[in-house]
This record gives sequence, C-alpha cells and structure tokens, in this order.
Amino acid sequence: MLPLLHFRIYSPRIPSIFLQTPHRHRTLAMLAHDWQRVEKRANVPAYTLFTKPIEKSQLDERDYRLIKLENGLLAVLVHDAKADIAAASLNVAVGHLSDPDDIPGLAHFCEHLLFMGTEQFPKENEYSEYLSKNNGHSNAYTAPANTNYFFRVATSGLPGALTRFSAFFHCPLFAPSCTTREMNAVDSEHSKNHQADPWRVFQLNKYLTKEGHPWSKFGSGNRETLSAAGRTFKVASKLNGNGTKNGIHAAADESVPASPVSSDGSLASSPLPSRIPSPVPSNTSVSSENEPDGGVIGRETRRRLVEWWNKEYCAGRMRLCVVGKEPLDELADMVSTLFTPIKNREQDPLPVIPDHPFGPNEMGTLVSVQTVKAFHAIEISFPLAWQWPLWRYKPAHFIAHFTGHEGPGSLFSYLKNKGWVTSLSSGPQPLARGFEMFKFTIHLTKLGFENYQSVALATFKYISLLQSSAFPKWYQSELVKIARTRFQFSEKQNAESYAVSLSERLGKPVPPESILSEVAVPSDWNSEDGEREVREILEGMRVTKGRAVLMAKKEEHERISKNEHWEHEKWYGTGYRVERWDPSFVEQAEGPNDIPELYLPGPNEFIPANLEVEKRDVLEPAKRPYLIKQTPMGSVWHKKDDQFWLPKASLALELRSPIAGSSPRADTMTRLFADLVNDSLQEFAYDAELAGLVFNSGSHRLGLMITLDGYNDKLPILARRVLETVRNLQVREDRLVVIKEKVKRDWENFFMDQGYRLSDYYTQYMLTHHTWNIAEKLQEVSSVTQEELQRHIDDFLARLSIEMLVTGNMHKDEAISLSEMVENILNASSIPADETAQRALILPEGSNFIWKSHIPNSNDPNSSLTYYLQLGSSTDARLRATSLLLIHMMSEPAFDILRTKEQLGYIVFCSELQLSGASRLGLRLVVQSERNPAYLEQRVEAFLDLMKSKIEDMEPIDFQQFKTGLQQKWTEVVKDLKKERSKFWEHIDSGYLDFLRRYNDSDLLTDITKDDVLDLFVSRVHPLGVKRSKLSVQLQSRKPRPPRISATAANAFEALVRASTTFVETSGWKEELADENPLATHFAKYWQDALSGVDNYEELMMKIPGLMTQYPVDEEVCDVRTAGVTFIENVQDFKATLEVTELPEPLVEWGDLPLAKL
Repeated sequence: MLPLLHFRIYSPRIPSIFLQTPHRHRTLAMLAHDWQRVEKRANVPAYTLFTKPIEKSQLDERDYRLIKLENGLLAVLVHDAKADIAAASLNVAVGHLSDPDDIPGLAHFCEHLLFMGTEQFPKENEYSEYLSKNNGHSNAYTAPANTNYFFRVATSGLPGALTRFSAFFHCPLFAPSCTTREMNAVDSEHSKNHQADPWRVFQLNKYLTKEGHPWSKFGSGNRETLSAAGRTFKVASKLNGNGTKNGIHAAADESVPASPVSSDGSLASSPLPSRIPSPVPSNTSVSSENEPDGGVIGRETRRRLVEWWNKEYCAGRMRLCVVGKEPLDELADMVSTLFTPIKNREQDPLPVIPDHPFGPNEMGTLVSVQTVKAFHAIEISFPLAWQWPLWRYKPAHFIAHFTGHEGPGSLFSYLKNKGWVTSLSSGPQPLARGFEMFKFTIHLTKLGFENYQSVALATFKYISLLQSSAFPKWYQSELVKIARTRFQFSEKQNAESYAVSLSERLGKPVPPESILSEVAVPSDWNSEDGEREVREILEGMRVTKGRAVLMAKKEEHERISKNEHWEHEKWYGTGYRVERWDPSFVEQAEGPNDIPELYLPGPNEFIPANLEVEKRDVLEPAKRPYLIKQTPMGSVWHKKDDQFWLPKASLALELRSPIAGSSPRADTMTRLFADLVNDSLQEFAYDAELAGLVFNSGSHRLGLMITLDGYNDKLPILARRVLETVRNLQVREDRLVVIKEKVKRDWENFFMDQGYRLSDYYTQYMLTHHTWNIAEKLQEVSSVTQEELQRHIDDFLARLSIEMLVTGNMHKDEAISLSEMVENILNASSIPADETAQRALILPEGSNFIWKSHIPNSNDPNSSLTYYLQLGSSTDARLRATSLLLIHMMSEPAFDILRTKEQLGYIVFCSELQLSGASRLGLRLVVQSERNPAYLEQRVEAFLDLMKSKIEDMEPIDFQQFKTGLQQKWTEVVKDLKKERSKFWEHIDSGYLDFLRRYNDSDLLTDITKDDVLDLFVSRVHPLGVKRSKLSVQLQSRKPRPPRISATAANAFEALVRASTTFVETSGWKEELADENPLATHFAKYWQDALSGVDNYEELMMKIPGLMTQYPVDEEVCDVRTAGVTFIENVQDFKATLEVTELPEPLVEWGDLPLAKL
C-alpha cells in the first residue's frame, strides 16, 4: 500500500462521513500498478517511480515527477527550465499534538535545535551562511500535526543547499552546547506572542477541549515546560541516589539511543563542537557558556528530545518537494542519494485522530474572552469531520460559498445593514489530520457587540435557511467553473511557497496524479453523493453542537453583563468564562428561518467569458513599462504582457491631492473616504472577487491608491463602477458611524502591536517630511461630521494629479481608453506634481540621536530598538550598490550573533529601511527583547565593532559569493503580474522612473571592491565613523522585570559560601536554576534550602542584595549620556532642524512620446 494514501485510524468509531467515499477506496486499489522500480545505479540508491502523468494546468511549463525512496520517503520533483530560484520543503507528519504530556513544546524545540549543526556540517550557522551567500534563506514552522522545513536558494546553489538540508534529518547533532540557548529562543518566541490575541484565543480554544484530548496541548512551549521533566528527573535522581553516568545520566529506556545515530553509527553526544561562543561577549553571554547544555536539567531535556526524535522523525512520515532547474532524472538521483540515509522507524506514516476535541461539555456553550486589543468579535464553530477524504466534491467549501457571501440576501449583508458588523468570514478550518471545524468569524461594531445574541441568532437562521433550501446543480457547476478557470490560469508562485504547498499536499488522501488539480478543483454533482455530503455537514451545524466565543476587552464584557466571574487560561493568563445558551435562545435558534432579508445568491455575472490571450514570440520580455500618454493631470504607463500569457490585467491608479494630508484632520478624512468607498462597493464587488477580479481603495498622506487585479474580460466594468463610486460617493451617517468606529479601533490597537513595529514606525515618522502621527489623527476621528467629510471629498476631487499603470493582457488602446474613462468620470482640474511630492528628512553627518519612549501596552514585557543609519542619497548609483551589498553582508551575521548567540530576543534583523520617496539609503538593525533597550544598543554597537573585523578578514572568495548572491537577487525573474506591477510602481511612485535600476546596479556591483565596502562601513556605520548619521528609537517596556542576579554576583556568592562552610555543595545552583541570570527569588530560595542549619545562614543571605548592586545584570546598567549623543526631547522640534530632501525628478528620460503629448 502506498504511503500517500496510508492513513491508520486510531479509533474504531469512524464517523459515517468517512465511510461513504467509494472513490477513495477505488483509488487505493488501483495505485499499486502505477509505480515502477528504478534499480540502484553506482552511488544512487534505488527508488520507485510513479508512472502516470501529473495533471497540471495548460499554461504550466514545469515538469513533475513523483518518487518513493526505499525508506518510505515520498518526494515530488519539479523541473522548471526557466527557474532562477530553487527551493525545497520537507514536511514531517509530526507536530505538537505528538508532544509528550510532560514536555509541552518539545516538537517546537526540536524544530529549533535541529538546525544547530550536523555531523557533515557541525558549524551551527553553516546552513544559513551558505544560503545567505547564494541569494537564499530558510525557515520552518511547527503545526499541530506536522512540522515543515523549507529553504530557497539560487539555482546554482541547490546541490549544496540540499546536501546541508538533508543532513538535518539523518545526522543532526542536537548540539548539547546549544540546549540552553534554544530553550531560551523558544521562551522568547512565546514571550513575543504572549500579548497577541490570535495566540491567546487559539490556545484558549485548545484549552477548552474534552478531557484527555491531544488538541488541548500547549504546542508553543516555553522554558518552564521544556525544563519541567528535567527538574522532575533531577529530584527523582536525588531521591534515588543515581541517575548519572560519567556526568551524563542514563536514558530511562536503554533500548532508545541517547543521541541520534547516523547511518554509520558515528554520532556521539556531540562529536564536534557546534557552538561558537559570542565573539563580542558581554557579562551575560560569558555566563551563558558556563552551563550551555543546561546541566542535569538541560541534559535530560535533550535526552528526551533525542528519544522522541528517534521515534517520531521517521522517513515514512516525510514528504519532500524539490523545485530546481536540473532535469528530473538528475533531481531524482540527487534526492535518492541525499535522503535515503534517513531511517524508516516503522511508524505509522500519516497518523489520523478522528476523535473530535468537542465533547458534550463543549457543545452548546458561549465562551466570553477578554482581549488585549480593543475589538469586538464573535466566532461560532461546529465540529467537522476531516474534509480531505471528501476532496472530490468539497462539501464544506460549497457551504462556505453561501455562509461567507457578501452580496444581497447574504448573512453579512443583513448584519451590515443593521450596523452590527464590519466583516464576516466563514469556512472549514483544518485543525489536524482527523478533525476540523466549520467556523464563522464575525467582527462586530460596538452596537453589534451589544446585540451579539441577535448576531448569533441570525447566523443560526441563515444555517436553517440552508438546511431547508434546495440546491440546484448549477450552484456546484458555477463553483467548479470558477475553480477550474482559477487553476488553468493560476499564476506562478515563488519557489519556496510552491515547495511548501506541494510537500503538504503529498500528505493528503488524493490520487497522486491529482495532487495539483483535485486539490484546487471540485467535481460537478454527477451523483447524489455531492449533495448528500453537504446535507450531512449542515445537519451538524446546530446551536446545541456548536460553540460561540465572544471577544472583547474585559470592561466591554462587564458593560453588557452582570456576571463578573472570570477564570484564567494556564499559559497566557487569558480571562474567560463559559456559559450555556439560555433555553429560549436555543429554541429560537433551532427554529426555521423567519428573516425575510435572508435568501440565496443568484448567478455570478462576473465570471469571465473571454479568456483569450494573444501570445506572440518575444526574444526577451520588456524590462519596463512605456509612457503612452501624458497630460497636465498626469501620466499613463503601460506594458502589454509578454511573459505570463494569462487572460489577466493589473491596474494601479493613484489620485494625489494637495489637501489629502494637509492636516491631521484632513489626513483622517482621506482615510475615512477610502474606507467608505470600499464599504459602499462591498456587495457589488463580491461576485467579482469570487470570479477572480479584486479591487481595493486605500489612503495615504498624499491621496488615494486604487488597484484592480484579475481577469481582464470584466475589469473595465468594475473599474467604471469603482470610479463612479469615488466621484459620486454620498456619505451616509449610519455608515460613517461604523467606519469611524473601525478606524478609531484600528489606530488604538496599533499602539498595542509588537514593540519592534512601533519603533520602526516612529523611526520612519521622525524622518518623513510633512506627515502626521497616529496619535494626532486619533484626536480627530471621532468628531468628523457627515457634512464636513462630504466637503472634504468634494475638495479632494476638485484638483488632482493622476498617475496610472496598466499591465497584463491589455493593449495600448485599451489602456488609453481606461485612462480617458478615469479623466471623464473624475472630471478634476490638474495640479503641478510638486504639490504632492514625497520627501524625507536628512540626518546631518556626524550626528548621533536617541529618542526614548515607552511601550504603550503595560502588560508587554518586551522592549524594542530600531537602530537606523542614514548612508546617503539613493540616486548615487555607486553608493547605492555599495550600501546594499554591505547590508546584504551584515544580515546573516547580525542574526547569528545578536539572536542566536547572544539570545537578545526572538525578533532580530538587519535590513534596508526606505524612507518616504525612496530618496535616502538607510540601514536598520531591529531588536525586540525583554532586556533594556539601552543595553540592546550597546550590544548592537559591539556587533558593529565586530563587523569591521569580519569585513577586514573576509576572504576574496567569500566577498565574491556575497556579490554574486546579491546580483542573483536583483536579476531574479518576476514571477507574476502583481509583482511585476509592484516593481514598476515603485519607480513611478517615487518619481525617479529608474525602471532598470536593479539590472544596472547588478552590472555596477561587479566593480565594487571590498575596500569600497569597508570604507563605507568605517565612515558611516561603525560607531566611530566620522560621517555617521544615526538615529535610534528606544521603546522601554512598562512591565517591571522581576529582579535577576547576574552570573558574576551569583558566582561571588558561591565563593562566599565556599569560604564559610565545607558542608554545602556550592555549584548545584547552576544546574538547578539553569538560567544565565536566574531570578533573585529562585536564587534566594535555592540557598535558603541549601544553607538551612548552617550557623551563619542569615549573615550569608544578607550578602545577596549587596552583590546584586555591586554586580548588576548587564541590561540593568543605566546608560550614561556619552559624548556626542543628542537625546531628543521634542520630536517636532527635532524634525524642524533637519534638512528636507530635494523634489524628485526622473533620473532617465525614456523618450516614449516622440509625438506631441496628448
């Protein structure tokens, strides 16, 4: 039996919905005849080849092959002759639901520690460094039932990347020296998410699960959960008086090796040193080297991880996708050679848990949840059987077509017209292999929250409507037509996303030849099975079988309810209470639909009829758009598609007005205008969106940005309706109230966002000319009136500068026709372009500014730092190429040192920061951490000092690899129409029109030398650089950190104890506390117990506070106002001192209009 369709069912009680899928069983019987063995050749192990062709879309030029290795690993290979980026993804059918009960987060910890070196490549950052030099990067994620590892790399680098990647799965080191550090990384990741409502609500839903179900597990994990089993082991070892062998304790199960063993059995605990100490050590990083394996506790955690990995990471559970330029035979040989060494441990390849986490106690309940951010929402969920075995008709998606509809007669339309909701989404939510939910997520207005029972009741009434309605077959046929069109004309995904998608699909129970098509396209109802599957799901969607979760801040709940009783979830501390629906509500919800405004949708008029594309031979796709029209009002740019050959087009339209952002109030009204346009078109445009034609209206400080993307057949129809709405919008008081509330809530919630986003925002704000911050606009939004906004819209549209770009399957005359429609409908007067130019502020040379503020969320333990260095004008081509090369070279070392080695925090990155107008080159280093931001700045500057040495000592071959990697990045082929439009628009929007910049910079990079990079670094980046222009934004957490004792102070106290008594074992605290800077309370408690009975016990304990003062933790050291630092007291005054960038002008005159301008 082939592993692709091998699903062991653990429970003998299988829902009827699983038993009534005869097509699945016929497929199982046929598959064995469709595979052919390829015998071993030279050094290439044997494998099995799937012989049937993979069904693909008519425009897909890639070739596919499915192979199964001798160890059971299944791989899909993708040959893309035009690729310039290769990728791979390996999906393991094990996730956090497989965590041992006593070590929550172990699967996640495995994902972290797996990357810390292999037998073949023991250096811990070897993999990331290789990818960085070859225009690549990597990532991974741990889900409930799977863990996915993936990377992208330049095509030339695929063999080397795949060699390093494959070793993680057959000879990882799980380096003991990295144990403590990666436990801290997991803890830091949990800390980052602790105040995020999606994580909090997700875990609460898991927590409120029937007893004993694995869904209730805490999958993220933290330092406490990962070390709990080790602490238990240590206590047990002390009681039993054993548990160690040569300093390393014995495995509990001697049949399981204490470390992963490679094919030749060579892997010991750690045969080669993997961990490299921080090259710029602080007191903290030095102390972390003392017990990097975590002592007894850390060693036990690692032992349990290795034990778990040896059992769960089985080749038969692995699904691999490789996308490359190599021929399929070569890819197959490469995969067979590199991945066959992975062991098959005879585990169930794709375990399924059909037992749903909802039991009788969970059904029919209302859960009220306290949120961190200010919003109102209700989720209504129903237990749903696993939907993948129903891939043929996709019944849950059929139901979602109706429940999530936004057109006339829909649930959303009814609730919106009541003023109760701002958005609604619904559909199946896969949770794990074996069970899903069907979920409604409804975002409420304040009025809707007060009427949440009516919102919930309307939802049940709509479900009742579906339960009682006939479903003519044309409904399914329409969905099939839309899906088939989408599949046939799907745009090419980037390589890594595609690899991840395909590796996941290999774990689904669909025929192998259909892994591309059947996943995307349902079948027509040619039998009764399709409608019967729909009816079975609808039958389960009843108030007594579902659960509602009502979300709002605590004070909002208590405003509408007298019940003040709250419980708290264990891991995030989320406040909640569980109640049952009132019997009278249940009775109403069980009744038939009696809301006349609810009815089923009609046929979709936006389904494209003309899908023809005029394809012609081209030597090379054009690298830029062409100026086809220019008037005093603006310009029209156009590029006819010459590489994707899809019946799609993309339109970008920018309306700039001098009053758009002329004041905080004007800026606020422009935002309300854009949102009201979207709001008023919601019903009309929904069918277009379903049919693959999407529009959006958004505001910025200079005006409105309107985009349309999708099938070109009906694009002009939608464009006309959008423009007419913009021109003729009548502000309705009832909708204005709703939109103001939404905008106000969005802006208030911005300040509750992650700290690094806030510090980045303030950095950009402080260096942008003539702009307003969110706090200023918040003061205005509530008082905007209907009449005032209507006047603002009229004034806004009276005088405009219009820029337009049309790309895709539209000819020049069609683009000009669209532009004429724009001008005729809007009927505005023109303005000079310089009235609405984007401009930035210039930091003076030799400056060093620091602005300090606080994280607004008082419960967020994380501080943040954005450290920005302005490098010069972006119009200086050589400086630009040198600067971007420097940033590219710094990116991986910054992450490796500041995050991986120094463990400053989960969020650490170094990248370019573009200011308004893209006129200045800038480098930023961002760190989010529980540590003091002044300390973070010290560590960043220590890193910069180190970076100077790294550049000076860099070998020519390494420098050349960085240049090559960046050239590959700049000359990467654009993969789809939307990305092509986005790249062109950057240059139109900035005003520089430098469309060929990335190609010219790539050529220029050839001549850049290491000395050029070093000179730039020394003069403008290094802390001692004389031309340095620096601004750092430090946001300090308001949440007090519990006092910690530094390693220096702790060691000093240990020395005092050792000098005072010989009856106490003095070094045990390091293993017991397993923390580089332990909590003072934990340290004191340890020594209270250890010193009990010692004569001078109290005298010794009194020494601890003094030592903490004498030897503080690094980040607790108060910063000193060093020479040359200017602390910003008033942001407006600071901005007023800065020079403004020049008005942007085209860097290239393209000469596209030789005739008189239109």
